Amino acid sequence: MPCTLLVSISHALGSMQPSTIRPIGVYKLSGLATAGSQLLAVDTVRGYVVAVVPETDCTTILNPYTIDDWVESSGLSVWQDTIWAVRDRYVFFCDATFLLASGDEAPFQGGGMMDASTVATVFAELPYDADGVAVWEDKVYVTCERAGYIYVYGRESGSLIGKLPQPGIGKENLTVTADGLWVCDRTEQTVYGLDKETGEIQLSVLTPFPSPTAIAFLEDPDTGQSTCYVSYAYEEPYIRDDPNASSPFQLTFRDRTFIHPLYFQQEKDQHYTLSNGFLVEISYVEELLPLEAIPLDNVEWRIALPSDTVRQKVRHVEPIGHPFTEEIQEGQRVAVFKMDNLQPNQSGLIGWKATVEMYGLKYFLTPTTVEDAPPLSAEFQAKYLVDDDELSMDTDIIRKAAESAAGSETNILRKMLRIRNYVYDQLSYGIQPKIDTPDIALARGVASCGEYVGILLALARLNGIACRTIGRYKCPPTPEQKNVPLEPDFNHVWLEFYVPGMGWLPMESNVDDIIDRGPYPQRFFMGLAWYHTEIGKGIFFEKMKADNKPEDLSIGDLAINHVRFTILEELNPNL
Repeated sequence: MPCTLLVSISHALGSMQPSTIRPIGVYKLSGLATAGSQLLAVDTVRGYVVAVVPETDCTTILNPYTIDDWVESSGLSVWQDTIWAVRDRYVFFCDATFLLASGDEAPFQGGGMMDASTVATVFAELPYDADGVAVWEDKVYVTCERAGYIYVYGRESGSLIGKLPQPGIGKENLTVTADGLWVCDRTEQTVYGLDKETGEIQLSVLTPFPSPTAIAFLEDPDTGQSTCYVSYAYEEPYIRDDPNASSPFQLTFRDRTFIHPLYFQQEKDQHYTLSNGFLVEISYVEELLPLEAIPLDNVEWRIALPSDTVRQKVRHVEPIGHPFTEEIQEGQRVAVFKMDNLQPNQSGLIGWKATVEMYGLKYFLTPTTVEDAPPLSAEFQAKYLVDDDELSMDTDIIRKAAESAAGSETNILRKMLRIRNYVYDQLSYGIQPKIDTPDIALARGVASCGEYVGILLALARLNGIACRTIGRYKCPPTPEQKNVPLEPDFNHVWLEFYVPGMGWLPMESNVDDIIDRGPYPQRFFMGLAWYHTEIGKGIFFEKMKADNKPEDLSIGDLAINHVRFTILEELNPNL
């Protein structure tokens, strides 16, 4: 029976943009493939192999009698009339007719043991557990996190014919097309495009959700164009209502798994790729609520506006509560609010609302690419290699750390990565009552995102790398909650470092510090997720001055800020 018979319902893809697919009854998708106009997926928890109609989420379990034999299986690939998957250390395949067979034909014999006499045929046994499989013509590609390789087998011979290094550090799944290997990494939150023969990374794309578990391309039979689909699986915290408990509201977790189209646009000459974006309404407002009755005259209150960057486009800005004029400060837009006076205990609102396009961004540069980078200009040295923000660059602990972090490395990319990894080795994340200087935070060994940034700035600048603070806030990463006001729990900062001849590159402060002593992911080394909001790059976010302002009076003594995000719609960077 040919594979095409697995597709019981055929729907041509319409002209509408594909949306999130939520198969019914599945718990953790870990394999993805295509058959005709449908997607096939494996649920590693339930052992289901399902066919899903993308337009309707209609879900059919194809192996109702043999689900126990597919529990803990992952990876999925369809080649001609065979279906391939992995479980434990084994790579196996079976005829497509197996999925419609009766319960008398179990793919694995008792206890999960597999051999060639069963319906499922063992193709290969790896030294460690396999994570994903993809088949193309005469080759079979198998990912293995523990080994750190993508094993390449001859499909006819079953013999190992090569190994390609995995592009990331986490569990990886893959698919293969005429254009190359496509690998998704759960820890890196990234899809990589690789050369099928050499394994060379040709592009990397940040996914809009965490923990991507599988990838496949579904072709539109009408247009011939393919949509890249990625599955995701993770646990989501939520508040459960238990009416029998003395405190009925309890924090617990639930499984979340779904399939979502991945859109990306590669700017090869500029060395970056944009991915799924969202149109977001952002408001930043100061509510005047002075702690003391202090009169102020001739007040000028400046608040930076969202920046226009390669991944962020400002569509519209308007004032909230009080009109403002707009100025350009070092290339950045700033809202300037002017008031003749502020009376003691005066209330009011001062702020702005902006509609902004925000996309995922990932640069792809190799150390070789920047090997011949020109020296840093004298202007940048004077501005970005100095201690201009209490960075403790003259203290012994920071100077010794700068020397240890970079070692003898001279390549700017490898040096910056070494500095980041050194800081991650030395620090653990923790919120502090106030931001301490880098020498104190480094000695303590626990730091907030702002303290991570301060230490990274100090060590990088002492090693001749120009860098600056950027950020302010992150939109809550819940794009399914559209048209609902969302409020971030904290403000957030990260940094940009400068590569002469290439420009400013982003780097997260602490978010990739997730594994004790490494290896650390590089998802946000030269990359930003769609929910990062860039405001006032390289300038102060907010300042206030008045003719009679006391020196020790801060904005926090006068007002409480309100930050709100509303996700309006998803955006495709190609449109």
